[in-house]
Amino acid sequence: MSVPSLRRVAVLVLEGAKPLDVGIPAQVFTTRASMPYEVRVCGAAPGPVAGGDGLSYDVAHGLEALAWADIVFVPGYRHPDRDDPPRAVVDALISAHARGARLAAISTGAFALAATGLLDGRRATTHWHYTRALAAQRPLVRVDANVLFVDEGSVLTSAGAASGIDLCLHILRGDLGVAASNHAARRLVAAPYRSGGQAQYVPRSVPEPLGERFAATREWALRRLGEPLTLEALARHAAVSPRTFSRRFVEDTGYTPMQWVMRARIDMARELLERSQRGIEQIAADVGLGTGANLRLHFQRILDTTPREYRRTFAQDR
Repeated sequence: MSVPSLRRVAVLVLEGAKPLDVGIPAQVFTTRASMPYEVRVCGAAPGPVAGGDGLSYDVAHGLEALAWADIVFVPGYRHPDRDDPPRAVVDALISAHARGARLAAISTGAFALAATGLLDGRRATTHWHYTRALAAQRPLVRVDANVLFVDEGSVLTSAGAASGIDLCLHILRGDLGVAASNHAARRLVAAPYRSGGQAQYVPRSVPEPLGERFAATREWALRRLGEPLTLEALARHAAVSPRTFSRRFVEDTGYTPMQWVMRARIDMARELLERSQRGIEQIAADVGLGTGANLRLHFQRILDTTPREYRRTFAQDR
């Protein structure tokens, strides 16, 4: 299979940009042998940009980087609910999108995307502290305050800073496949995948010890995907009732336990399709789906493609 073509990533630094929000896409997509991306950090103009939290930036590129990029990240910035970005920035974002670039906001960067009108009629999220302000300022945007990120195809938004990692890994999974995303997650010492539908925060004032216990149960399940896994077995491992396990699991992950198991099995199948030459029937057995027909059914339902097409797109050179 040919080496993937280089993808161009622009990170747009606005006045008051949050350091972590800027650093996440810059680090995740920085050019290396395993990552076919080139990153340019830019501003409204080349030169110094006053940042947030005591840091400032000296960017090498201006808005011409948005005309160059395939993906444009807009990190969060200070006081997004007070003023829109400069008109030249808004126009450059609109032009980049019209040219076919994907626009991805981290945290309050969603306000800059909303100023373009490109979020009108679409779902979007931002940091939970600002969701009401975004909804009030942009009533045509369908603001979802309870998710980590939203993928609307050519425009993507994420919640607070750490969810920017989840969004970047989500983009990697779509661009390069599960193996590359998992490799990046290991390098970042981050969770390989948290669903976009997971809650921004668990609605309890004091953390409960069940959190670590449930994480241990997920790890236990991931090592046994080829075996029968039932709700009762998962709840038994966590030492709680199935009802309690189901309720808490949805709060923690955004999926029911069995939805999560199915997606974990599909992800394992994706990595085997990318990295091995095993047949479809063998992979189906390895991941606990029994038959190739069953694997194809769930692959089509979850990913809207077939295992054969997926392998053709993402299989690594042997």
